[in-house]
Amino acid sequence: MRLIDGEGGRATSRLIEDVFLTRLGNPFLNPLTDSAVRDLTGKKYAFTTDSFVVDPVEFPGGDIGKLSICGTVNDLAAAGAKPVMLSASFILEEGLELERLGGFVDSIADVSREADVPVVCGDTKVVPRGGCDNLYITTAGVGEIVVDNVPAPQAICPGDFIAVSGTIGLHASSIIALREGLKMDQPLKSDCAPLANMVLAVLSSSIVHCMRDPTRGGLGGVLIELAAQSGTRFVIEEDKVPRDEVVSNICELYGYDPMFMACEGRMVFVFPEEYSVKLISELRNSPYGREGAIIGRVESGEGVLIETRSGGIRRIVLPEGAPLPRIC
Repeated sequence: MRLIDGEGGRATSRLIEDVFLTRLGNPFLNPLTDSAVRDLTGKKYAFTTDSFVVDPVEFPGGDIGKLSICGTVNDLAAAGAKPVMLSASFILEEGLELERLGGFVDSIADVSREADVPVVCGDTKVVPRGGCDNLYITTAGVGEIVVDNVPAPQAICPGDFIAVSGTIGLHASSIIALREGLKMDQPLKSDCAPLANMVLAVLSSSIVHCMRDPTRGGLGGVLIELAAQSGTRFVIEEDKVPRDEVVSNICELYGYDPMFMACEGRMVFVFPEEYSVKLISELRNSPYGREGAIIGRVESGEGVLIETRSGGIRRIVLPEGAPLPRIC
């Protein structure tokens, strides 16, 4: 097993397909969406789970506790679900101070209150010193589907527009800056945020064919995945993609592509053109969507094309792995 196998690129896709789908495949798992959806007692519910091993466990804009809840809430929101309940399990390293652990749990409590979803169960294990780095957290969540048609890649069609709720790459860039000890006038903050309320507001006024939060693999990874799953071509206008100048500078310094830098508080929307005004208006009413923008369109064809600032066109492909390990 290699670190690259868990970083959201082609290596991760091969691992999932060769090891997990061959043994566990079923109609609910096979679509490989962030949440599985089932009809129970006449209502549809989404269920998701995720593990968090971010290094370092504290970063500008958040920590592993906040990240764990945001990740699960956002995966449920991407399925068109209102989060109903969460679980949180902890693997703790011997020697972790109780006060420090309490701070991470405080972060979990704060975000769960903001998202209006309780943590209703969990588990705790302690491993010997060196058995993990401080702590790892696994969360799971259940949400009630609030739309008639569950957002899914199969609903995407030519003529749709593509939007993202804010600047890209802030989470990965903030982790890089912290790891490398980069000095800046103002620390770069992760975009880590719970997006359920913003997404529910969008769904109340607009039809959305598909949503996805661009975590590992970043915006580029999500676009490539959705284009492949829907059998369409995505065309992105480079100058429409919102990005922070500092993120661009960090990417240039280390040779990364901002399109594949992880976000932890952004949502990608694919939707009918006629809802453009309503969708962007709802995004910008939220503190987490004020820089939301329409970045492209869906056409017949395949793959993802970028219309560059210089007037050229380039195709983007999924890298073998993510730019750096343990980003979430």
